[in-house]
Parts: sequence; structure tokens; C-alpha cells
Amino acid sequence: MSAEGSDTEELDETDVVEVLDAASAGEAGMRHIAELTKKEPEGVTSVVPADDGWRVDVELVEDRRIPSSGDMLALYRVEMDMEGTLLSYRRIRRYRRSNADFGEA
Repeated sequence: MSAEGSDTEELDETDVVEVLDAASAGEAGMRHIAELTKKEPEGVTSVVPADDGWRVDVELVEDRRIPSSGDMLALYRVEMDMEGTLLSYRRIRRYRRSNADFGEA
């Protein structure tokens, strides 16, 4: 059978879209922040499904100090689509490690 006469299209691997689950979205959010800020993330603090994707909050050390209780931390919010493509990011809070508690549980 020749390809010219075929009415069916074959899917190739680039046509398959993989939708992220919450754990994968968190990992993707951390990866985006690390690439953008060139700093190592401490971890993910939240992963929330959004209308068209995921909203991930990532904490990272912006400035290391001695003792470590003086480290300056920041909380970044990453917004991605369902496949993990970065849509936007922004720093939403900056604080000293010793003052990290800001009333959320």
C-alpha cells in the first residue's frame, strides 16, 4: 500500500501530548525556576490545578549566610499549561529563613 493513496494519518511520537499529573507538575515547576534564576530550589510548597494547567509555588535560597538561619529565601509562583510549558513566573515573597512562618498551614 502506498502512502499516496492512504486516507489515514500515522501518528508520530511528536504528535503525542503528555498531560502532567501533580507530582510531575511540581518537578517541572522546580526545573523552570532553577533554569530561570540559576539558583537551586529548596522544594515545592504547593501544586494547584489551574483553569488551563498548573500553579506551582517553589521556595529557593536567594542569598546564603552564616549561620544558615540568616539565609534569604524566596517563594516563586510558576504557571504552566497542562503539558508543563512555562506560561509565567514571579517572586511572590522574600524573607529571612528565621522568619519563614507567615501564617499559612
